[in-house]
Amino acid sequence: MQRALFVLGIFISLVGLAWPWISKLPLGRLPGDILIERPGFRLFLPITTMILISLLISLILMLFRK
Repeated sequence: MQRALFVLGIFISLVGLAWPWISKLPLGRLPGDILIERPGFRLFLPITTMILISLLISLILMLFRK
């Protein structure tokens, strides 16, 4: 448990340091992300972005298990 929390802390720190570059990526604006805008209503479903992030996290976790 301690190791997992340590790795999580390091990961969060690295993401925080890399945020200026990460925010320039087109995540949230990919084809397949749904945006419905009407007066007084906005619905955003980042389906493609969620799938891509899920695959990336799964790949990273698979690499750490070995």
